[in-house]
Order: sequence, then C-alpha cells, then structure tokens
Amino acid sequence: MLDAPKTLPSDPGDLRETAEGLLDLVKAQALRIAKLEHQLAGHNRHRFGSKSESLDQLQLRLEEEETAAAQVAGEDVPDGDAEGQKVKPKRKPLPPELPRIDQVLTPGEACTCGGKLRVIAEDVTEELEYVPGRFVVNRIVRPRMTCRDCDRIVQSALPSRPIERGRPGPGLLAHVLVSKYADHCPLYRQSQIYAREGIDLERSTLADWVGRSAALLEPLADAIGRHVRAGQAIFADDTPIKMQAKGKCATARVWTYVRDERPWGGADPPAAWYRFTSNCKGEHPSAHLASYRGWMHADGYSGFNDLYRSGTVSEVACMAHIRRKFVDVFQSQELAVAEEAIRRIAELYAVEKDARGLPPQERVQLRQSRSKPLLNELEAWLAAQLARIPGKSELAKAIRYALTRMAKLRPYLDHGVLEIDNNSAERAMKPIAVGWSLCTPFISAWKH
Repeated sequence: MLDAPKTLPSDPGDLRETAEGLLDLVKAQALRIAKLEHQLAGHNRHRFGSKSESLDQLQLRLEEEETAAAQVAGEDVPDGDAEGQKVKPKRKPLPPELPRIDQVLTPGEACTCGGKLRVIAEDVTEELEYVPGRFVVNRIVRPRMTCRDCDRIVQSALPSRPIERGRPGPGLLAHVLVSKYADHCPLYRQSQIYAREGIDLERSTLADWVGRSAALLEPLADAIGRHVRAGQAIFADDTPIKMQAKGKCATARVWTYVRDERPWGGADPPAAWYRFTSNCKGEHPSAHLASYRGWMHADGYSGFNDLYRSGTVSEVACMAHIRRKFVDVFQSQELAVAEEAIRRIAELYAVEKDARGLPPQERVQLRQSRSKPLLNELEAWLAAQLARIPGKSELAKAIRYALTRMAKLRPYLDHGVLEIDNNSAERAMKPIAVGWSLCTPFISAWKH
C-alpha cells in the first residue's frame, strides 16, 4: 500500500477505506515489532544477561529462593545498619574440627635492653590452607599359611570390593562420581587431572568404572524412588541433556521426582529421584510413576497427560511458570499490565511465606481467608485485560496461559500438603543445568 506515492482520494468513502487499511497495517506492524522485541530481549538475556527472573523495579524475591540461595552460599546476613551505610558481612569462624598446625613466631628470648623476655599473652591469626589430595595404594597382603602337621595350606579370602578384579577402591570411585555429577567435571578432564599426578587412567577406564558403580547404586536409587512415590504429593520436572551418539550428540532426558514435606511440617526426609531416558516421550513418566497414587506438581507438559487420565495422579499447576511468562513480557516490553500481574502474584506468595511450616489444616485456613480472594481477583482481572489487548501479542499469550492453568492451580487452596508452585523440582534440576552451562556446545559434563 505504501510502495508508491499516492494522492489521497477525495471521496469520503474511499478516504475512510484507505485510513482503515493504513490503521490495520500499523496494528500488524506494531504487533510484529512487539513480537520481535520480545524475542530479541529473550535472546539477549539468554546470551548476555542474568538468568534470574528478579525485577529491579519490583524487588520481587520469592522467600524460598532466597533461603535456598543463602543455604548454598553459606553467607551471614547482617543485622542491619544506619541508613546509607554499607554493611560488611560478618566472617564465619573456621570449623573447629579442622586440624590446626601451629607456627609459633617469637622475637627471641632476650630484649634489646638485655633483659629476659617472658610470655604474657599471645595473638593467634588463623589462615585457611589447602593440602592437595593424594593417591595412595592399599596393599592387601594375604599370607599363605601351612600346617606343619597336615601340610594344609590356608589363606584369608579377599574382602568384598566394588569392582571384582578391579583396581579402584570405594573412595576413588566415589571421588570420580562426585567429580563428574556434582562438580560437573567430565571424565576426559579427570583423566588429564590424574595424569598430572602421574596416574594413567584413560577416559574409557573411568567410563567403565562409572557404569559399574551405577549398577551398584541402583538398589539405592530404587529405595529413593519408593520413598518418593510413598508421599502424598510430589514435584516433577525434566530437562534435556546431550548424549553421545555415533556421528553427533543426541538429545536425551533427565527426569526428577521430588518429595519434600518440610513446608507443612512433615516428618519424612526430603528426597529427589532421578531417571534418565533417551527421549522425552510420555511413556517414560507413566512407567516411572505407574505405582504412584497422589498429587503431582508439574508444568503443562503434555507427556504427563496419560498419568492424569489414569485417575491415579492428580495435577497441580505451577504459579512460577505463570509468573515467568509475565516477567518475560515485562523485561522485553515494560508493559504496565505485565507489571501489575507480577505484583498481584507477589501478594499470593506473601501469603505462602506466612504459611510455611504450618500444619496442613492451618495452611488451608490461611489460604481460604487470604489467598482465595486474591486468586479470584487475579483471574477476573486477567480475563478483563485479555479483552482489551491484541489477541496475538506476547502479553495475550501470557494471559491465556495463566487462565488455562488456573483451574489446575486451585487445588493448593484446599489441600495443605500442596504448594503454590513446582520450585522444589526445579531446584532439584539446577545442578544439571549448572553443569550444562559450564560446558561448550560440543562437550557435556554428562557425557563420558
């Protein structure tokens, strides 16, 4: 329409038609620009920015995320200070169980005046030092004994070993596994580290040890799985990982199922059960949870639908996923509606902060009196906003997602053993995501 200069028509009808066409074009272009800006902002955050969802303008920090971060960091929180003054964090004392090596520095026994010095007190400065780990060789000596009377030869049997006829001891196997899966150090890097110590351990050898160790740990994993599936409510999530295949890396899947009853004062210990599959088909969670009966917090992944249709597993949606959609829109377009949605969701989380640690029945009472009206208002407000904005905008997509998940979120209002979100499972997946972020696209910490 705008390719060639044109004279505006003189006929009012034609002029109105031209204006309407231009208005439609501007709306379409504005929608496309907003979509591209949203995509560009997402790419920039993924490549250059922080992966957190915090907004400086709103100062929204979920209480459980702060608690988890503080536990990981182990930092002291300052008690407070005068306004405008910067608080210096308190230094935590070094663990008393660490061995101490004293280095006594004395100025001598004689004073410069010729008198004799005597100790009246001492100042102690502690310095944390690291002594590099070292390899040792355990020699299992089994003397062959003979009887002088009957000439019988006897010898003690070898003790049980993790790998029969293998060289590694249990401590070395544990170190290899922790380095690979907890510290995200691939086996080829471990091989290089050991080579610096003069120990020749090829990657293929380490890979064989990992496989054999996994077989030994399978009964423990099964026991963890039974414990998780015995809970009234679990949290489920999955994440893609790269898996070595012929010619190129294939995309596999790690699933996690978490039981955590601490928010409502449950006595059973928390646990995370991990499963690996070569793809993301829905048949896998159906097999993992075939014997489970209860609630499951999850995102909107369609692969869980067979579980829900079976009637044995009841779905609980995740408010964190709903909030994340609005955070993305606000960070890319700074729309007031997205900001207001985040503020309203923060009010729901404020109630959850007060509900943490209370017995289930008290949590239900608190949510019914405070959370339910807020959730009802949020749902009605979102529906009203949807009618006022372009239907194909990113904001509209976020609102529609929220409205479609709202019914599956409401069970948490009526059951004190449920949570408002699926953050427990997402936290359990963080170690895998951290390991992936430390590797290049061609090298994965989860590969050999």
